[in-house]
Amino acid sequence: MDKNKKELSKAWESQKFEGLIYKKWEESGYFNPDNLDLPEDAPSYSIVLPPPNITDKLHLGHSSMLAIEDLLIRFHRMKGFRTLWIPGTDHAAIATQNAVERKILKEEGKTRHDLGREKFLEKVWEFLRETQATILMQTRRMGASLDWSREAFTFDDERKGAVRKMFVEMYDAGAIYRGERMVNWCPRCHSTLADDEVDHEEKKAKLYWIKYGPFVLATSRPETKLGDTAVAVHPDDERYKDMVGKEYDIPGVLGTFKIKVVADKVVDPSFGSGAIKVTPAHSFVDNEIAMRHGLPMKQIINEDGRMMENCGKYAGMTTAEAREAIVADMEKMGLIDHIDEDYVHNTSQCYRCGSVIEPIPSKQWFVDVDKKLDRLNGKSLKEKAIEVAKSKEITFIPDRFTKRYFHWMENLHDWCISRQIWFGHEIPVWYKDSEIIVSETAPEGEGWIQDADTLDTWFSSGMWTFSTLGWPDNTDDLKKFHPTQVLETGYDILTLWVSRMIIMSLFALQEVPFKNVYLHGLVLDKHGKKMSKSKGNGINPVEMIDKYGTDAVRLSLLVGNTPGNDLRISEEKIEGLKKFVNKIWNISRFVFQKINSKETEYQEITGYTISDVWILEKFKNLIDEVTDDIENYNFSQAGEKLRVFTWDDFADWYLEISKIEKNQQKQEILKNILADSLKLWHPYVPFVTEELWKEVDDTSLLIVEKWPKKEKYEKILQGIHPKKREYSLLLIQKIIVSIRNARAQYNIQPTQKIDVTIFAGEKFEFLNQNENIIKNLRTNIGNISISEKGAELKNAYYENIEDVEIYIALEGVVDFKKEQERMTKEISQKESFVNALNKKLSNEKFVENAPKEIIQQEKEKLELAKAQIEKISSFLQKIK
Repeated sequence: MDKNKKELSKAWESQKFEGLIYKKWEESGYFNPDNLDLPEDAPSYSIVLPPPNITDKLHLGHSSMLAIEDLLIRFHRMKGFRTLWIPGTDHAAIATQNAVERKILKEEGKTRHDLGREKFLEKVWEFLRETQATILMQTRRMGASLDWSREAFTFDDERKGAVRKMFVEMYDAGAIYRGERMVNWCPRCHSTLADDEVDHEEKKAKLYWIKYGPFVLATSRPETKLGDTAVAVHPDDERYKDMVGKEYDIPGVLGTFKIKVVADKVVDPSFGSGAIKVTPAHSFVDNEIAMRHGLPMKQIINEDGRMMENCGKYAGMTTAEAREAIVADMEKMGLIDHIDEDYVHNTSQCYRCGSVIEPIPSKQWFVDVDKKLDRLNGKSLKEKAIEVAKSKEITFIPDRFTKRYFHWMENLHDWCISRQIWFGHEIPVWYKDSEIIVSETAPEGEGWIQDADTLDTWFSSGMWTFSTLGWPDNTDDLKKFHPTQVLETGYDILTLWVSRMIIMSLFALQEVPFKNVYLHGLVLDKHGKKMSKSKGNGINPVEMIDKYGTDAVRLSLLVGNTPGNDLRISEEKIEGLKKFVNKIWNISRFVFQKINSKETEYQEITGYTISDVWILEKFKNLIDEVTDDIENYNFSQAGEKLRVFTWDDFADWYLEISKIEKNQQKQEILKNILADSLKLWHPYVPFVTEELWKEVDDTSLLIVEKWPKKEKYEKILQGIHPKKREYSLLLIQKIIVSIRNARAQYNIQPTQKIDVTIFAGEKFEFLNQNENIIKNLRTNIGNISISEKGAELKNAYYENIEDVEIYIALEGVVDFKKEQERMTKEISQKESFVNALNKKLSNEKFVENAPKEIIQQEKEKLELAKAQIEKISSFLQKIK
């Protein structure tokens, strides 16, 4: 620390320094593990950034992910790991195509079909180049120490080659097939969706009770009656036992048709009349019933979501229009028994555009999750994916998501991977007449037509951990950095993405893609509501960075954020943490001034003091605890411990004591603890700590400094005489806090000096040696008397702390009568408040109807009021 350096500014100026610091990091090359000064046998640590969609702008969900992952990367880089964090973006096929379609419709009044495939895709590439640049710039603003030299895109040439290779290998192994199956079809996107791309929302609808030959049954979709081929009942339902296996003629709006009655355990006897109509072509449940019982299938709804030609006069109508028309006709025919108006049921919607999903039969490409594969030792992808979680090859954090993963995988159906959209990975399949070729390259000769569909975007992003490391080539990166150490992502895409990555890695490499899955929750507003543009409660992280600095935004997303739980955030929280970041700056500024000062006069204190021992012990333990917490993904807990040490222990106590005790050892302690504190804080607040590090050592960058070790402080402590470690500073702190509290409770003015008498008993020598601290550490004591024992004092505040008796003379300082009246009145007011809260919380209607957070707030108010009554009462009793 150079004594001739220019003094630091009085406040941290994030806007002035952040861009310059990030540029210095990038130019240093330290984001790239190949440039780190490490031994050959250094352990590897790698994370692939979950690629944000190129249609996105940085939002708080991304910011949370970036803050958590960058914390892990910076921590492990400083711990001496060969640390790699791979950046990239996702082409997000359907989302991008939809965004561009909306854009050209708004700007040009045209559809993609008006432009044609080639020109439309040119528009897509123009769009993505602009949006991709934006999201990558915003990622840098978060301080993300990504290795930009290895940047990847799910739709670049390297990934295209890997996807083709993967498809062909899976097809050759029998893990991919083409077949006609029921699919989730979006009439708006004109494409299939995987099960986990379908959103479900409860809505009120009508439940129609229809007369159906010998049955009266309930349905929410009477229009699908045109495609019915059966009625199903439960095998144990006595009402229909004699009807099972028989055929019946059913009167309908297009004439009479035949159905067969089948018994199937999937039927719920308590729903409606216990009998359900079966439409195999337009319901997944009905389709499975049909397959089990060999029932015919009749498709009546097309890919536009309209009734087909076989629907007579209803042909060409949307399903909603057909429903209305068919119900009107059925009422005329007397086929409607009655209608329930407030039926609540789950609707299926496209996760991208919100359109209602139509289950329809379609010829598509699928991943067979149940096919036994030689490369997996005779196990299926589903079985192997379950096995690696059961054997703890993959650990989920928090553990409760393991159960959700198992539930999803155990009920997994074959994965439909073909999409009827233009933007995406082309399916490497060619057709000529009845011939089919599956190949990485186009077949020779004329007449071959490539499959017009594209691949599900999750197919390429499912390969992200290994395709970014050079697969299918056996690269050095793949050998060093795969499996990756951790996948950090939101719990909401556990099924969408995480499960797919496990399946794809197991097939390609026969190994897991990552060892740990850390799942963060949603970022909510301060009231616990999901942020949205329509509600006007969203927070733009880039605006917050501009206003309060990146470090404050990062801290707001790390402190209070626990695995798998939603995080509440507000601008007030970010603003408060900006003040804390400034506190780090000012603490450091004070220490630098003290260390660099030319003052060489020290008090006649030999060696280390009790405060020195205390802070060394505290910091030694802090290193251990913070390291352990980060390694176990307890980021918030580690951050809170750092905050308490920095603000309370170091600033409020040790630095204040250092103004009173001026022994030479303090200079070295301040220098060591500040330097190592900056290291501990660096993964959380990298910008302010990197700028401050220049004052410690302007020849190096903090980003590659070594993580602190407790052994350094243990060695110092071992050299201190045991007698110095006999008593803790804690007793002195308790005495000082007691004196400060008494001053506050009795409204003693800050400038008013007080007299204090202490009967210390066996602790007399210890307290006498530290009298100067008690007297001068913001207690404003006029006279202090410390002796072993003495007579009880009157007209004084009294407290006993660890058999040490403390008296504060109040006569002439406090109006006893007035203070007693004030405190008695305050107790009475708070007791009234407690009674009102108790009454409210015992009101059953309030507890039933009030939101959970409001009830919790009322309970917290109650506990606080009770504690305040107890505290004031104790001060009343302490007047001798």
